[in-house]
Amino acid sequence: MAATEQVTVIGAGVSGLTTAVVLAESGLRVRVIAEDIPGRTSLAAGAMWGPYLVEPKDKVDEWSRHSLEVFRSLAGDPTTGVRIASGIEASRHADVPPEWATTLPGFQPCPVSALPPGFTAGYRFEVPLIDMPVYLAHLRTRLLATGATIEQGTVTDLDDPVLGRTVVNCTGLGARTLAADTGLRPIRGQHVVVTNPGLTDFFSEDTGTSPDLLCIYPHGNTVVLGGTAIDGQGDLNPDPAAADAILHRCTAVEPRLAQAQVLAHRIGTRPTRATVRVEPEHRPNGRLVIHNYGHGGAGVTLSWGCARQVGSNLNANIADC
Repeated sequence: MAATEQVTVIGAGVSGLTTAVVLAESGLRVRVIAEDIPGRTSLAAGAMWGPYLVEPKDKVDEWSRHSLEVFRSLAGDPTTGVRIASGIEASRHADVPPEWATTLPGFQPCPVSALPPGFTAGYRFEVPLIDMPVYLAHLRTRLLATGATIEQGTVTDLDDPVLGRTVVNCTGLGARTLAADTGLRPIRGQHVVVTNPGLTDFFSEDTGTSPDLLCIYPHGNTVVLGGTAIDGQGDLNPDPAAADAILHRCTAVEPRLAQAQVLAHRIGTRPTRATVRVEPEHRPNGRLVIHNYGHGGAGVTLSWGCARQVGSNLNANIADC
């Protein structure tokens, strides 16, 4: 693709900004258009790297591995909001750990005596933790440094002439309307942000498909506590009862959180479908649209891998390569 070609990326969540960075740093002229800058759902994320109830497995493995490599490199710079943290994922059932966890540095099973009451299995590993407000600001700064533009606006038609010849659709749940994707649905997530009583290690419970999650992600002076995963709900208003339940679950695991002060509530809607959609579409008007959405709760985990896939799709589908 010619370096003079402009690519319009729709959406400024973690998928949109990451994709825009990858394309702009490859030499393309990039324009980002989004309703929210940064995207609200990405801003609400916890966030810990880890494939989370998302398919197709072969592609997810590839995308998440590449993202892991990038996050490890970013962790060397504290201004990115990324750090490598040690912590425990535990279960109240004697389940085997997920395959991806066993490949991480520091992986080792935990004796039951090292787990909070009620847990029967657990394992410790080292993984990237991402402070999303800091990280999204880093991506935006990095993107603007390439000469790319970011503008606030609403796109209602993928065939709108103002978008140009090449478009990347990173609209998350918005693709349900924009791309007429009836298989896309929201899963409502809520986190509570509190002051940090001195925690450095993360804790996460393997809750399977339960709507009640349990995660503790320390980020310097704050801790993000979670969470919920309510299938089919897209309401973005705080739920006080859900917040109280989150605080109760997390304090039961880490009693020091009882002294923490609530700072904020973060709510987002995870854009979920049967499989992540990263694929080209040739529109009847000759426009090339690369779709990159439907990441569910794994948007951060898949972001760099899917962005690289978008770049590959562009190179393979545009004549002026």
